[in-house]
Amino acid sequence: MSAAPEAPATSAEAAARPGAGVLSTYAVGSIGMGVWVTVPGLLLLYFLTDTLGVPAFLAGLTLLLPKVVDIVVHPVLGSRSDAEARTRGHRRRMMRGGLLLGAAMVAMFTVPAGLSGWPAAAWVGGWFIVGNLLFATFQVPYLTTPSDLRIGYHERTRVFMFRMLFLTLGLLGAGVAAPALVAGERRGDYALMALVLSVVMVVSAAIALIGVRRLTDVAGFRAPEAPAGGHSTRADLRIAWGDRDFRALVLSYLFTGTTTHLFLAGVPYYTDYVFENTGLTALFMGAFLGPAVLAGPAWMVVSRRIGKQRGLLICQTAFIAGSLALLAGAALGVLVTALVVTVLGIAFAGLQLFAFSMVPDAVAAAEARGEARAGAYTGVWTATEATGTALGPYVYAAALAAGGFVSSTAEEHVAQSDPALRALLLGFTLLPAALMAVAIVFQRRCRLDGAATRG
Repeated sequence: MSAAPEAPATSAEAAARPGAGVLSTYAVGSIGMGVWVTVPGLLLLYFLTDTLGVPAFLAGLTLLLPKVVDIVVHPVLGSRSDAEARTRGHRRRMMRGGLLLGAAMVAMFTVPAGLSGWPAAAWVGGWFIVGNLLFATFQVPYLTTPSDLRIGYHERTRVFMFRMLFLTLGLLGAGVAAPALVAGERRGDYALMALVLSVVMVVSAAIALIGVRRLTDVAGFRAPEAPAGGHSTRADLRIAWGDRDFRALVLSYLFTGTTTHLFLAGVPYYTDYVFENTGLTALFMGAFLGPAVLAGPAWMVVSRRIGKQRGLLICQTAFIAGSLALLAGAALGVLVTALVVTVLGIAFAGLQLFAFSMVPDAVAAAEARGEARAGAYTGVWTATEATGTALGPYVYAAALAAGGFVSSTAEEHVAQSDPALRALLLGFTLLPAALMAVAIVFQRRCRLDGAATRG
């Protein structure tokens, strides 16, 4: 097995290596991102079907349709972010929208008492759109930052290792705290949970604004060149999508993201209907995300030895194996299931680190060809991520609906039929394994590690 590609670094890049303090200040912004990704992904589908009485199919659409807006908005924001970087010398202005994200999450989970069924779905869906738009204004320029820095192949992985460490802390904190705060499954519990975690999101975004400025001051800022013939979002998209390696990475991550967010959406159902113990949701989320906090540095070592591409394929294969192992359900017992979930969490950490750190590699390779559009690439990437976060719960909701799953409100708990329980289990195990297998097919077509030697 060959060693990972070494990107040649200039003396300026070597001298500009940011320290841990600077990287940590930047990466704190990922805590709030982790909260927003986790809470709707983990609880929103369950909140709709088992507290608000929304039918499973409609609940899935409630999570999917707002993401259609994201598919359009993210690339536009990416192009606008590039334009802002050229005129202002930074991308921080757009990031300020993240300071309002907490208010949108509180509104989303504070459903008026008289609403249930489709009116409740409309309320949640409307505020979900608002929250996603605010999240995008922060996420696109924030994730473009590593592509702007004057650093090389392995240093980009190091930046994302810090980012993934703090993202995982956000995922872990929200993944454990949110289910604990809504254990009573009352509407008021969900509103309180959203209020508590929204404070974390606002503070995180404020610190990130400082962190981005410090990081670019230390590592240098490389503004994208003005495109020949003027600026066009459509032209930016054409360049990004025409990049064969980046396209393969994007399609692979679409299925990877769909798989991981299907897992998040399915955990509350798995603990409730397979183990008949909703308290295990917090335990399994802790098992999933706790070890992932420590896995980042280990995956960094793997990256240096065998490269990001091979590391990503290993993680995807491990996630397939873990998903299939969960098919045994309650027969595994809580302890063995928690161990399997831990393996999935370690793989999840690598999936995020390798995939995200390959985006600036794609930008660097495009730059070498004279086609760099960092914001456009990131806009396409975050639109793909947003699509995956919606498709995961939607696909799982469709599986529940196909099995005849019956929704309920907080005041009642409906016994499910055998077909519904079977669909619930297969949708949480076989379905994600199949989706991740498709992700591997696309990932094997990506050759960015080879292109990185020219980045």
